Amino acid sequence: MKKYPDTESIPKVNREWINNDITRTPVWCSVDLRDGNQALPMPMNPEKKLEYFKMLCSIGFKEIEVSFPSASQDDFMFVRNLIEKNEIPSDVRISVLTQSREELIKRTVESLSGVKKAILHLYVATSDLHQKIVFGKTREETLEMAVKGTLLVKKYLAEAGLTDRVSYEFSPEEFTDSDMDYVVDVCKAVKEAWGPSAKENFIVNLPQTVERRPPHHYADMIRYFVDNYPYMAETMVSVHSHNDQGCAVASSEFTLMAGAERVEGTIFGHGERTGNVDLCTLAMNLESRNIATGLDFSDLPRIVTIVENATGIDVHARHPYAGQLAFTAFSGSHQDAIRKGMDKLNDAKALFDVDWKVPYLHIDPASVGRKYEKLIRINSQSGKGGVAYVLEHDFGIYPPKGMHPEIGAATQAYADSKGDELDAGELLKIFNETFVNVKGPFVLKKFTRNHRGTEHIEGKDESEVEVNLNILMDGVERTASGRGNGPVSATVHAIRDDAGLYQFVLEDYREQTLGDNADAKAMSIVGIRRNSDNKLFYGVGEHTNIDIATIYAIFSALNRAIADERKQK
Repeated sequence: MKKYPDTESIPKVNREWINNDITRTPVWCSVDLRDGNQALPMPMNPEKKLEYFKMLCSIGFKEIEVSFPSASQDDFMFVRNLIEKNEIPSDVRISVLTQSREELIKRTVESLSGVKKAILHLYVATSDLHQKIVFGKTREETLEMAVKGTLLVKKYLAEAGLTDRVSYEFSPEEFTDSDMDYVVDVCKAVKEAWGPSAKENFIVNLPQTVERRPPHHYADMIRYFVDNYPYMAETMVSVHSHNDQGCAVASSEFTLMAGAERVEGTIFGHGERTGNVDLCTLAMNLESRNIATGLDFSDLPRIVTIVENATGIDVHARHPYAGQLAFTAFSGSHQDAIRKGMDKLNDAKALFDVDWKVPYLHIDPASVGRKYEKLIRINSQSGKGGVAYVLEHDFGIYPPKGMHPEIGAATQAYADSKGDELDAGELLKIFNETFVNVKGPFVLKKFTRNHRGTEHIEGKDESEVEVNLNILMDGVERTASGRGNGPVSATVHAIRDDAGLYQFVLEDYREQTLGDNADAKAMSIVGIRRNSDNKLFYGVGEHTNIDIATIYAIFSALNRAIADERKQK
């Protein structure tokens, strides 16, 4: 005997739906306050439910299932308070759920007294598993219960004067585990009992109550229903997927391709077991394909805070769009690609004719209220490009590309010893301690500079700078003088040629200002290549005087080179 049943076959279906593109948004229905709330370890109190309801309205949901009024006095009173305190926006329909039992239907209709517009949602389980094992009913008895419940809803709404204000939704629970032809028969009978209707006022919700099938099967079943149910012109087809196999978003997208027009789910997928389809992920997926959804997740951090406070459940760090790490790169190659993509965003716009095309970031994080400085974090797996990105964007330090390997090596060594992620402050500390004004054998005691003008030759600048240095070299005072076309070349000549203190070649030099006020420091970055083994070393100098910053940079590079040399011995 097999452990689990084989996936049951679906009647022959037209699978041309796979070639369809989703071109418009579905109708969205949030079931956070009912399906999501009932599955919380500690369900929301009325105050939290009201805050949550207002958040859902601010996001743009026009249909919100708010409670199971017949289940408890709290649920009943929540509906009453929404209506009596005029908390429901004029363009929002609240929805309430009931089983197909007369006393529950009557109580549910009572909860809606005075509502301007709403949906009453009745469900009946149609799978053989539920009918035979849970309820002990036949298919005929279940169909009769669905029709009877529908007629009772119709009756009590009429008695309450709500017929024109309250729409009807019917769900054959466990749709994806039910016989397809039987479900069509049940829904057909329910529709005929309800009578003629506008499409938006009669909803057949076909739920994947438990995800037992691959995603495309759900779509096949929706397509089969659409092709065989005779009242599509007067019926809106809705889907409601759970995430037991982790495919709720995929299966819901497939159902939209197959003919579904409405989607029920929750923000971040709260719900029984592994939860409902995550409407944030589904909606943002559509937005990333340029489909306007009518839902606003532009301040997603605020939404995350409200949901976490209301549910007591943290949003996972890797959650699509909403997680703290959703737009974070740890891998060095990813970091480097993101950095280049952000720096060349205008080039990508011209190349692809879109506003956003960046490696590894399928949407602009700003679209959901995230900031660019959170894109890259540093740990032992991070590469030189990611480290450079943080230095550039957090601190305005622009190290030359040739320096990146040394920065990456220093950062990785520190991260390995720490065994944890590094924050931006630690990264700056590593940079400063490794490269900036590095102490060692070379110490500057005094510096003077003279400008020496010479005969002008057309097309050539013959002006020279002369520097005079008083240096401590391993504690011994030395003097050196040199000339060049600037303080950098003059200092190199003084140390290397005049005093003969160290043999090296100047490889790289650049300078910048740190800050934008009158007290801003100057920063010089110098790369030297050691003659003995051709190895490259960078040094950084900081000072309020750019000339001294330059000499400090040269001395920092020399001190690092000598330290490396002596360490090898």
